[in-house]
Amino acid sequence: MATKLSEDQVTEAIKLVPEWGDTGETIQRTYQFSDFVKAMGFVGKVADAAEKNQHHPDILIRYNKVTLTLSTHDAGGITMKDFDLAAKCDALFATFGPQAVPARKKKA
Repeated sequence: MATKLSEDQVTEAIKLVPEWGDTGETIQRTYQFSDFVKAMGFVGKVADAAEKNQHHPDILIRYNKVTLTLSTHDAGGITMKDFDLAAKCDALFATFGPQAVPARKKKA
């Protein structure tokens, strides 16, 4: 089982995925795409990665925007599993090229 990180550990680990925000009990990022079809393509790739890692994000889809929220429920908070999946999602986003528009990071 993954171990919940301390606040200081989360503060350090979030630097590895700078577009993500710490909401206290979760980390979160919104990705923006040129259209709904691209957003859904991304969601499919995230689903595949999540299933391979047995770590499933909460996903909110708003037309061309996809918000991912990560937390390790069995650990009761944020773990390195969350940061690992966040980095994988960022790498997937990069494969969408210029039609993918960086969304603004939410403030913690």
